[in-house]
Amino acid sequence: MRTSDSPFVADWFVVSLRWLALLGLAVSLALGGQLLALPNLLLLCLAFWNIALTVLAGLNHRLAHHREISLAADLLVAGLFFWLQGGFSGPAAWVAVLPVLSAALYFEMRGALIAAGVMAFVQFAVTSLVAPSLESLLIAAGAALVTLLLSGVFGYLSKKVISDIRRIRQAQMEAQQERQRVENERLRAIYNLTSTLTATLNYQRVIDSLLDLSLSALNPDPDQSADERLVSAVLLYSGDELAVGSARRFTPADTRAVLRGKDGAIGQAIEENKPVLTTDPSHDPELSRFVALLGCSQVYCFPLCSGFNAYGVLLFGHPEADYFTPDRREVLDILCRQVVIAIQNATLYQDLVEERDRMIEVQEEARKRLARDLHDGPTQSVAAMAMRISLARRILKKDPRAATEELIKIEDLAHRTTKEIRHILFTLRPLVLESQGLVAALQAMAEKVGETYAQKVIVKVDEGLLEQMEVGKQGVIFYIVEEAVTNARKHAQAAQIWVRLRPLKEGLALLEVQDDGIGFDVEVVDRAYDKRGSLGMIYLRERTELINGVLHIESAPGKGTRVQVVIPLTEEAADRLHHSRQDGCVP
Repeated sequence: MRTSDSPFVADWFVVSLRWLALLGLAVSLALGGQLLALPNLLLLCLAFWNIALTVLAGLNHRLAHHREISLAADLLVAGLFFWLQGGFSGPAAWVAVLPVLSAALYFEMRGALIAAGVMAFVQFAVTSLVAPSLESLLIAAGAALVTLLLSGVFGYLSKKVISDIRRIRQAQMEAQQERQRVENERLRAIYNLTSTLTATLNYQRVIDSLLDLSLSALNPDPDQSADERLVSAVLLYSGDELAVGSARRFTPADTRAVLRGKDGAIGQAIEENKPVLTTDPSHDPELSRFVALLGCSQVYCFPLCSGFNAYGVLLFGHPEADYFTPDRREVLDILCRQVVIAIQNATLYQDLVEERDRMIEVQEEARKRLARDLHDGPTQSVAAMAMRISLARRILKKDPRAATEELIKIEDLAHRTTKEIRHILFTLRPLVLESQGLVAALQAMAEKVGETYAQKVIVKVDEGLLEQMEVGKQGVIFYIVEEAVTNARKHAQAAQIWVRLRPLKEGLALLEVQDDGIGFDVEVVDRAYDKRGSLGMIYLRERTELINGVLHIESAPGKGTRVQVVIPLTEEAADRLHHSRQDGCVP
């Protein structure tokens, strides 16, 4: 048995005609008063046979030698029926037409003539047996001639019908192949875009590749020229405004336009994070600012968004009213989603580059700071000790008592220098933080500041909070405190410094470093900070960001300084904190 993906058209024709023939034979027998006669058994058998063939046709199945078997069954039933119903004297002498029609549909002209010849022989044979008169034989001869003529007509019509069907099916197959070829070209364009996007981490190349390849993806047929009427552009956020990052067929004035991205189709696309198709760009509050889009009947806006991040929007315009069909919009959606992924990758890469540069800058600043601390402290002290030792050596012979006093001063200076070096080493890597935790490290830092610089640091920590903090977060908090204390020690001239860590709200902790120093104007310092040599406040902000915290500094001349860091203890608290920060209500 053979199976096909498409229907066997000839089988359906034969099955349908056989049902018509069965109906006609039943009507003929009924009109002749022989509906309950013996030939009806043949009609019943033929009906069951046709049901079986109908099921096979519906399943697109065929028997081996299907056409020959079907035609043979029709010839057998037609011959027996013609004989049992009395030949030409019966009510359904036209039964010979059934196998002729089947043969014409299956084998065209040649099959129809052979079936007509077989049925003519049957008619002569039955007539000779049933009514062997000259008149009956003449009727049989006339019927055979008519059957042969009908077979020629049926064969011609069948050939024409089958040829038309074959031509239609061939056209359908060619159209399907053409659609498949166009789809393959479209998929190839999408693949080329994906390959290009994954091969680069450059913003500009990503968006330029999209605009170039989108034209070929929308018009994938290489035999047709590219549609030069398609207008496209990529608008990217620069701060809170949208600027043209790249465009095709925009005017120079269009490329300089800046939009808010809050109104019309662009605002709707970004706000709802889904594509928007507008059919009236000339009346859109923002799209109408682009001269190139005024001649377009349709503009398709696709937002470049991922999660809470909005990178911009893609615009495609065309003068045809029905250009952006569902298929074309689907292709654009695929391309644009790939671009969103590529932009995310480029953003992450750029962030990594910036983070690398920042780490290099931090390391360089740390080296400068270490060199500065060594130069201002231990180096100066060692130089002073060398000078005093030289002085003591010269006065040793003249005044031993004075030399002894000088050596005592040198010893004190050496002790202070040792403490300064130990303090510097402690701030570089506080081993007590790793071994005993944050509280012990803060206490040790306070003691070293008091011993080395005679400044009092008061530490008060709610140790219950530390159970909710990772070790890494505790390390960052220590360095925030160390930086704030160093700033207070060096610049504020503070006599006392308070360090507090306490609960604030559910899931939040508050770190405060307060001093009684001279204070400063925060706004003035922030405005001129890029011109200062110190990076203390930058370190505070960067380390605060490492723990997803929020930094706030209060200070005024003569009123001391308070550094506050709100620290989230859970991911939910971090989301809540930053949402409240965006709303301007940070606790």
